[in-house]
Amino acid sequence: MKKAATFLLFLLSLTLWAQERVPVWPKGKMPDPQGHQIAAMTDEAGREGFNPDKYRIPYLEWFEKPANPNGACMILISGGSYMNCCDVGLIDMWHKELTKLGIQCVNFVYRTPRPVGLPIYQSAWEDGQRAVRLVRQDAAKRGFDPEKIGVISMSAGSHLALLLATSSQTPAYVRIDKVDDIPCHINWAIVNAPAYVTTDGETGTPAFREGYGTDVTISDVFKFDEKTCPMSLHHGEIDPYTPAGSTLVYRQLRKMGIPAEVHLYPDKGHGAFGFERGVEFMTQMGFLGPVQPEVSIDSRFTSDDARARYIKEDIWPEGKMPDAQEALGIPYIEWHFPKELKTTAIQIIYSGGAYVRNDPGSFEVTPARRYLNDLGMTVVTMRYRTPRPEGLSKHTTAWQDLQRAVRVVRSEAAQYGLDPDRIGIMGSSAGGHLTLMGVTSARHKSYLPVDAIDRLSCKVQWGVGIYPAYALTDGLDGHNAHGGNEDDDILAPEFSFDLDTAPMLMIHGDADGYASMASVKVWEKLRAMGISAEVHTLALREHCFQRTASPGTGSYTWLDRIQEFLKGRGLL
Repeated sequence: MKKAATFLLFLLSLTLWAQERVPVWPKGKMPDPQGHQIAAMTDEAGREGFNPDKYRIPYLEWFEKPANPNGACMILISGGSYMNCCDVGLIDMWHKELTKLGIQCVNFVYRTPRPVGLPIYQSAWEDGQRAVRLVRQDAAKRGFDPEKIGVISMSAGSHLALLLATSSQTPAYVRIDKVDDIPCHINWAIVNAPAYVTTDGETGTPAFREGYGTDVTISDVFKFDEKTCPMSLHHGEIDPYTPAGSTLVYRQLRKMGIPAEVHLYPDKGHGAFGFERGVEFMTQMGFLGPVQPEVSIDSRFTSDDARARYIKEDIWPEGKMPDAQEALGIPYIEWHFPKELKTTAIQIIYSGGAYVRNDPGSFEVTPARRYLNDLGMTVVTMRYRTPRPEGLSKHTTAWQDLQRAVRVVRSEAAQYGLDPDRIGIMGSSAGGHLTLMGVTSARHKSYLPVDAIDRLSCKVQWGVGIYPAYALTDGLDGHNAHGGNEDDDILAPEFSFDLDTAPMLMIHGDADGYASMASVKVWEKLRAMGISAEVHTLALREHCFQRTASPGTGSYTWLDRIQEFLKGRGLL
């Protein structure tokens, strides 16, 4: 009986702890009070008998202590257009999932609706800076590190999160007591669908120009001061609160040398997407504890058991190969058929190698080929001509080989029960550059026809670019001189972006010398054309991010992004 009573008391203490609310301001000290504002989540504000006079002061709601704390704390911030705090379901999900990971969670409820006569964010920003100070003050008491405080947010809450992440050295209010001597910076942020970030929507509307235009910039309310923290930015491609806000913030973080990620989701509107990517970001950054040892990708994908048949063939008729140079070797393709065919789509894969070498058996090809075979997809690997041809641009003969390979695959697809109009291409590094050529320039002939096969289109239906190199003008033949971050670092002139340009997925290391802004700027171009695309950049990761990777990070799970992309397009 005594043990049962003790257990009941323990459960009661957890319940009380989960409901603990701490007011952000001392009585009579709240700056800029306004009679129409309350601090309550919409589920509470909508209950019968709700008395707004009891909910004037913003508060922190501390959740239960995690069973296995890792020393981190996350502040959860709802969105709601600065008109209310409406993301009840998200707060609940974030709290449950983050607590499982060992993170102490606290819900921050700020004043809404928008203040009168002040910027729409002002009272929430005041509340936010004070809330961070109170969270930091309580670190020892609640068992977390005062320098391991992150935020996760949505929409207007993400606008507030960006203010907290970029502008902690700018006081939002006048000091009222000793709590205000505590620093109010945060240590990282997971920012979902930030609203009002660009100057075409900063007054509190959807971005009326969708974030386009050389005169549309980041709102100057974000100071990007010396305490600006690492971030993981998540945004839907067709969000009216424009994803250009996230790409512009990402570029600014790169200029400052601050590790960051941007995740851009195709065909998605306003919402919070990719929570798992945020967890992988925190894992890679070490916010959840020590990063596990890295594992070779070749050791993880060793079996060809999912492959039923293998066929190798040359792609050019004898004596008909354009711009033939003896030193470049003979290009070929290899068909890898799965034991159980689950899709009629075909993925062509090839490696990088600076256009000096390429290897269809490399770590950039074989694991992905085996992974897709296991999912029931036919894969064609390609060996294109290298090293670089004499007297021609570095990619010329490789591009010829790619266009020919697509045509050969299209000509033979039906005989294998496959769809000749469901062909995608995928390459890494220089192979990523080659993928961009294939995706954006199918109407641009790289050679004169040599036979009937060349009457077929070399248009592809999708592309997967893995850390594409040489894609921006500050890195046409090597590392990007400016990290691709400047306005005049534009896309390489060889990409036509013609009317047959296909949707793309791009994955890139944030710390890659062949800059991740290449993938982001390709995404920006495709978005401007109305073509669906997806991007994931990976904090701290360099070129060849996947060769070895730590479990639980985006560099370890990157192949799953390809599966999700293909499923989203009905190809798996």
